[in-house]
Amino acid sequence: MTVSTPIPRRTGTPPHRGPRQPRRGPGPWDDRHVLATAIEDRYRAPARGPSHFFGDRLVSARPEASAPPADVFITHELARRAPRKTSYRDEKRALQALARQMIDRPGEVLLRLVDLAMELTGSVSGGISLYEAHPAPGVFRWHHLRGLLEKFNGETTPRDFSPCGVCLDRAEPTLTLRPERFYTWLAEADISLPEVLLVPLFTAGDTPLGTLWIVSEHADHFDSGHARTLTELAAFAGIAVHMLQTEQRLQAALEQQAMLTQEMSHRMKNLFMVVQGMIHVSARSAASPADMEDTLSGRLQALAGANALVRRTPHDPGVSDATGPVTDLADLVARILAPHERDPAASGRCRFRIDGPPVQLGERAANGFALVCHELATNAAKYGALTRDAGRVHVSWQQDDGRLEIVWRERGGPAIAAPPAKRGFGTTLADRTVVGQFRGTLSHDWQEQGLSVTISVPIANLSI
Repeated sequence: MTVSTPIPRRTGTPPHRGPRQPRRGPGPWDDRHVLATAIEDRYRAPARGPSHFFGDRLVSARPEASAPPADVFITHELARRAPRKTSYRDEKRALQALARQMIDRPGEVLLRLVDLAMELTGSVSGGISLYEAHPAPGVFRWHHLRGLLEKFNGETTPRDFSPCGVCLDRAEPTLTLRPERFYTWLAEADISLPEVLLVPLFTAGDTPLGTLWIVSEHADHFDSGHARTLTELAAFAGIAVHMLQTEQRLQAALEQQAMLTQEMSHRMKNLFMVVQGMIHVSARSAASPADMEDTLSGRLQALAGANALVRRTPHDPGVSDATGPVTDLADLVARILAPHERDPAASGRCRFRIDGPPVQLGERAANGFALVCHELATNAAKYGALTRDAGRVHVSWQQDDGRLEIVWRERGGPAIAAPPAKRGFGTTLADRTVVGQFRGTLSHDWQEQGLSVTISVPIANLSI
């Protein structure tokens, strides 16, 4: 009896996100190749994990036992099986071509590497699983998939409940037989894998990157020669991944630099507008030039302190790289809004109301919230409630279900007939900060009596 390629395997009708993909054809298992041998290293699975989508199926990490069956990991079989005849000349030429491509077209080398791994080992599918450490304990994301599993490109698998995790922990080639028998997320996604050969990917500094893996058409296929070939290809893959990640970090740094330059220009324009407004307000309320000097000087000092807080980063001189909580949210908001406050003794009441439970922010989080609060206050002073003597701003927040929700509510300003025709740079900057840095959401509610802004961010992202 011959065994066909890995096939979708119907095990019921779990929920899915779209129409079921067509089956790729039947392929009965050859039970003669099921090996009942002891697992080499005891690998404990984690407790029940959360459900997530894998392809079009909702799957979950639900191990039925604390360790896989004895015949799931069979790496020792690689040495027992007789190696197939290998053309070392073809391998050498392929590796040389791969090295040239790495220099000329590094972005294409990983896809070619997977194709080459399949060609040299007679596999029917393959791919690269890259390790993403955050949020802990991390996941593996499938990249550059070829063959029958190509449709799962971009999907993620659990770090601590997957063959890739075992391979990375062992730091050596790993062979597994029908892993869907233990790894339930494979079975629930209707995936059957006769044999999977995996090798770990590391940088030169032994930083774990992920795994390179291939799938056979039938059991009893891979041998020590295939493991050697895949290990050599993995060395190239590790270098290529490291090069691409370095290039991505460089590109991100350049984009951030351009953004900071644009932000600096925007800040300077807003700063001069705020100072001009302060001068006018101070001139109207001051009893004498000396009184105006004292009042304006205090407001400018408060504005300078807020501006310094917004620009403060871990790379500034004298700033610690510590990531622990360093700033209270209420203190931060009060400091940013202080330059826009008027003397309560003269006006009869404060312009701002701030309330919410204690919330501690890490340095980057404090910097981000200072930026957002500064932009909201500046816009209120230019167009909203703070343009009127009777204008008031209420800033409140609460924590619920792992998220922090902040509401900025303006009242007493000009009536709002409709939302602005276009977004200003300050609004765009605030939105990018909330969404990009905090992985949160920011929404505007343009009510006639005043603007309300709601910000929602995961509490876990406040300690950074």
